[in-house]
Amino acid sequence: MNDKLLLIGLDGGATKINGWTIDIDSDKLGFQLGKDNVQKTYGDYLEFVEDFRSVDLTQQLKEFSEDQIQPTATEQIHAQAYIQAAIDVVIEIAVRNPHRKILVGLGMPGLKTADGRGIAVLLNGPRMPEYARTIELALHRNSINLITPIHRIGSDADYCGIGEEYSADGSFTSASTAYYLGGGTGAADALKINGKLVPFDDIKTWLAKTWELQNDKGKSLERYASAGGIQSIYSDYSGISIADLNKHQIYPHLILERAIAGEAAAMQALTDISEYLAQLIFERIQTTFSGWHTNFKFVNPNRENLNSKPMYSKLLFDRIIFGQRLGDLLDSSRASGFLWQPLLDNITDLTIQSRETVLFKDHYLKNGRFNESLISFSALREAPAIGAGIDAYLNYKGLI
Repeated sequence: MNDKLLLIGLDGGATKINGWTIDIDSDKLGFQLGKDNVQKTYGDYLEFVEDFRSVDLTQQLKEFSEDQIQPTATEQIHAQAYIQAAIDVVIEIAVRNPHRKILVGLGMPGLKTADGRGIAVLLNGPRMPEYARTIELALHRNSINLITPIHRIGSDADYCGIGEEYSADGSFTSASTAYYLGGGTGAADALKINGKLVPFDDIKTWLAKTWELQNDKGKSLERYASAGGIQSIYSDYSGISIADLNKHQIYPHLILERAIAGEAAAMQALTDISEYLAQLIFERIQTTFSGWHTNFKFVNPNRENLNSKPMYSKLLFDRIIFGQRLGDLLDSSRASGFLWQPLLDNITDLTIQSRETVLFKDHYLKNGRFNESLISFSALREAPAIGAGIDAYLNYKGLI
């Protein structure tokens, strides 16, 4: 155990920022969550703008492309809640662990600035082009000096992949070729091919992210994988507003309980989720094996179509991993008759009915059913936070 270095992973989301200490086994280059966890909710800060609305996405993208990002006055005020929350997380953890050299990794949604240290485009929050620098300066004013600057602000998806690969509890560790789908605030896609992590941004002409894919109802596939999206599907069927669902803490696990109890709206919502998650997983295994088959449209109609020829020849996954709250939900549904079994039934039907080769079907089917042993649930809690810390450590040590 490294007693001198305090490694902190920060995972910022739509409503809060979550920080964890990360323990390092230097001999094995292994990582696991430490004992200290601090969360701060943006809405608890005076600067938080209750009725905040993001700048039009087209305008954000225009300013981003021209490298002329100009946050509005309202954005700048609202951003202070995000920034101060991050600062407070680090300070509180540092106070608990005095006399330590501090290294921070940071993950946040949105498109990043050219230097990777700011937020240039954000759908549901303020743009913060000086985000990392502002945090560092505030920490310095509070006599907390980082051992090195925050080298970049990463994405949830990439950090989930890094966490699954390098953590002692990671599901990528023993796999050669695997796909990970995590569902929390949003959907996180991660990929490992032939023993190496492959960021989705590096293969965007070959494989699309979950949020980019649109089903026949005109909805992003992210809605069927993320906690908030699952709530929204249930809201559509039940007529209960998202605000009321949150107020009464009706989250995905309770929606599952309502389905088990026979509530029609919950049952229909879970039926949709099983159907479209199955279509998504089938698209992943088919596209990686034989190329894009236009199974879905794109949320952005101007997005270039994917390459119909696969990047790798006849790629077969030895593991498909569900993580974060989505993984927990699917795992807990296994004995209920909802979600898990219908999901397997749907993937089985899609695989059998496909025109793929015997090689493909022999790999993914077993005794006429989708091979359940290929699917696992991540045991890694807080994958983005631990991935953020690991990324910072590997960069600091010159290992990436």
